Amino acid sequence: MRRVKHSLSLAVVAATLLAAPALAQTALPPAISVTGEANLSVPPDQARIDGGVTSDAKTAREASDANNVAMGKVLQALKGAGIEEKDYQTSRLSLQPQYAPNRAGPSPITGYRASNRVTVRIRDVTKVANVIDVLVGAGANDIGGINFMVSQASKLLDEAREKAIADARRKAEIYAKAAGVTLGEPLSISEEGAPTPVFRGKMTAPMAAGAPVAQGEETLSVSVNVSWAIKPKAP
Repeated sequence: MRRVKHSLSLAVVAATLLAAPALAQTALPPAISVTGEANLSVPPDQARIDGGVTSDAKTAREASDANNVAMGKVLQALKGAGIEEKDYQTSRLSLQPQYAPNRAGPSPITGYRASNRVTVRIRDVTKVANVIDVLVGAGANDIGGINFMVSQASKLLDEAREKAIADARRKAEIYAKAAGVTLGEPLSISEEGAPTPVFRGKMTAPMAAGAPVAQGEETLSVSVNVSWAIKPKAP
């Protein structure tokens, strides 16, 4: 049995040694690897506003009832301003006790605070200031921030991807010319991370009625890594 085991071990070693030269001879084809980039700056065409009503009262029932009435007026005002019901929804609803400061022991409850917030989608950025006025005029006393958006971001990102590939080819051709070789077909293409829009002019501070609104621009960025095959120039 020992002789059989030794024979098998020698056979495995011999097979490994015979395969090693073949593996060593395997090499990647000559290539040029570059990163292509593209940026598109476009004005946003939509916006999202977060706002609502906060009500304080001695009891939880009083705070809740007052908040429901006030929020009802806000929702009715949004509807009256021509905003469709599908474009606004409740984003936060809370009822919390309020405590008096007391370092000596447990803090006593002094009242309750009810809050109801709604997120409004505005499909025309020229109406952002008007919607803020509607919210505040209807009794909203808790206005959050504005997020500007581009509705056709996916289509614009596809355009940026094409430009990024063109940028990669441009760079690769420069390297190929400098190295005295000819650029061949792309061997691999990969996108760096997930392309994320970069917002310019996004306002997040609390706002009041009549506040100026600057929509700014949104920058869409794409980066791609491309490896191009190369071959010697024809004589």
